[in-house]
Amino acid sequence: MSTAQLVWFITGASQGFGRRLVQAALSRGDKQAAAHHDVLAVLALDVTSERQVIRNVVDEAVGIWGRIDVLVNNAGYGYPGLVEEGGTDWIRLQFETNFFGLMEVTNAVLPHMRSKRKGTLVNMGSRSAWKPEVPFIGPYSASKAAVHAITETLSVELAQFGIRVLLIEPGGFLTEGAYCYPPFNNSDKMIPDYDEMRTQATSGFATIRKGIRGDPDKAMSAIVDVVRGEGVAQGREWPGYLILGEDVETDINRKMKKIASVLDTWSDVTRGVNLEA
Repeated sequence: MSTAQLVWFITGASQGFGRRLVQAALSRGDKQAAAHHDVLAVLALDVTSERQVIRNVVDEAVGIWGRIDVLVNNAGYGYPGLVEEGGTDWIRLQFETNFFGLMEVTNAVLPHMRSKRKGTLVNMGSRSAWKPEVPFIGPYSASKAAVHAITETLSVELAQFGIRVLLIEPGGFLTEGAYCYPPFNNSDKMIPDYDEMRTQATSGFATIRKGIRGDPDKAMSAIVDVVRGEGVAQGREWPGYLILGEDVETDINRKMKKIASVLDTWSDVTRGVNLEA
């Protein structure tokens, strides 16, 4: 169990997971560099800002309490769109916030952690990286899949500096703006061939909140437990991944079985492309 007071830097803390994570960490006696009070500093930050702007905000945060112990890259959003209709412009828009913004903040914080040879990096992934086979979530799923991949690489690269890395993989949770998607009729590039799919998707997304069972307060409390090594994490090894929600557990198991089935069925092709001895 960690009894030390940790300094957290949490992006996207105004609502949703971020706001609840701030509350969960503060309840354990930690501090937030996220009105400047004794334990909370709220700093304005758009993760799509210029690199130097982001670094200035991070440096300001470090100047408040002298360090950042935990960085949580939580800021992100999902805006639905068909891959062909939205094109690369739509994909770039999702990546600017969900991936490149995350990386700019990470790269601004890492020098401070490396200098102290310790720290914790927490990246917010998504079940959509495991279940992208859903119309209209392609750009979002792709951005989160990129987050998953880069987080796994960082876990290896940063271990030598005593920096732990944790990938959060949440399912569906009832936060304020979750799954409150706009209508799919606001594109000036609508393709009639997709009209039937668009109608079905609109109906499906309109009712999706009714089936969500995830409690965001419990999820954020679990993250704090893991980072601090207490509560549900007491006596356990660092997991590297934290999968939150029965729905994402189902999605991951389904994808693993699907890939395992292909490996088994096509093993002759998989193994039949080596150079001849």
